[in-house]
Amino acid sequence: MLTVPVYFDPAVLQHDTGLYHPDTANRLEVVVEALRQDGRRIEAPPAPERTLKAVERVHDKAYVQRFSALCRNAPADYVGPFALFDCADNVISAGTFEASLRAVSLTLAATDAVVAGRAGSVFVAARPPGHHALASRAMGFCFLNSIAIAAKDLIEHHGVARVLVADFDVHHGNGVQDVFWDDGRVAYLSVHRYPFYPGTGAADEEGAGRGRGTTVNVPQPADAGDAAYAGGFAAALERLAERFRPEVVLVSAGFDAHEADPVGGMRVSTEGFSWMSRALEDVADKFAGGRIVSLLEGGYHPEATAAAAVEHVRILARGNEMV
Repeated sequence: MLTVPVYFDPAVLQHDTGLYHPDTANRLEVVVEALRQDGRRIEAPPAPERTLKAVERVHDKAYVQRFSALCRNAPADYVGPFALFDCADNVISAGTFEASLRAVSLTLAATDAVVAGRAGSVFVAARPPGHHALASRAMGFCFLNSIAIAAKDLIEHHGVARVLVADFDVHHGNGVQDVFWDDGRVAYLSVHRYPFYPGTGAADEEGAGRGRGTTVNVPQPADAGDAAYAGGFAAALERLAERFRPEVVLVSAGFDAHEADPVGGMRVSTEGFSWMSRALEDVADKFAGGRIVSLLEGGYHPEATAAAAVEHVRILARGNEMV
């Protein structure tokens, strides 16, 4: 029987966003403590040596260097906008680059573990989130696109032929979609509020070239509840998986569509997240040998995010207990 560890390192808490930003360190601390209380094993694996190389497969090298230098040269008590890249909602501190890099390395370590068979699935509890980050631009609280980096690393480093990224964050993961728009080896599925930030994710956005048909968006209006949001995600996931037949499933697990979340404006219950998690586990079990790496993205009501994350990981664990 394979376990489902939680990968977390306190280093990711060093991304200081100040008092009023939604992505606070506290939201992650509450999630990790809830998972710990639920009996999950918390681990902080070492960073794979290839971490920076993997980052630069997705992000422009010059962008990464500027981001690193800006944080390295910031005063120890600095908290302010990421002005160099015109990203007013992306607050940085002296620890932001290292926190972002550690979020990537935890995700890569998780993919290493599931590919090697050391874990059936892994939940990565990290911040800042990543799915909005573009090749040379931070946006939407995101700096390095951890889930896209992990997907490309599975292809380039591990030789996986087909990777599915499934995203149930309330915001469309425009950065992931952009990276794999015409790739064909990575499929991207997103359910999200639309129209909403970042303005992408219409149903007719389907990819291009070799990637045509491997992008599937399931836009939902504000106040959509479990039947529309979770049900739409589950149905689209099943159809895409039958066509694409993924070998590994990656999850952008944002819990900001929760009915209690102050940002999302949706009506998804904790049970709705359980529904989507069961659909993911079914697809991974059928096509990918049960291999799932799930990464925390958004979720800005700490207690609601924690409750939904606990249910999500419980379902991944039940899937592994059945192996």
